[in-house]
Amino acid sequence: MRDDKENLIVKLTFEFALKIIEYTEKLRSLKKFEMAGQLFNSGTSIGANTREAQNAESKADFIHKFKVSAKEADETKYWLKLCLYSKFYPDPEKELFTELETIIKVISKILSTSKKYRQ
Repeated sequence: MRDDKENLIVKLTFEFALKIIEYTEKLRSLKKFEMAGQLFNSGTSIGANTREAQNAESKADFIHKFKVSAKEADETKYWLKLCLYSKFYPDPEKELFTELETIIKVISKILSTSKKYRQ
């Protein structure tokens, strides 16, 4: 299922992961290691699972990988909101939320289209 032309969701999730790395490094510098680890894991996993889906063994495997990406995106949103609303953490940039919402919408569309045309 791999196609080497530019893939929007792969690009979006890779760029988002880079921004998550940057934000979690900021958290680590403030000794917020637990939150940094949680956010790093979920935030970078979105792209890792999206990338894995590009080499899926079947349509069901493709859908499964994107379902995992969707779950990781939702978890990332949770950790970012905790940082936003806690007085003990630096506010994440609004751009992180905007990009995450875009990723969630694209993943949702991929899932709905894939399920619709499932064989």
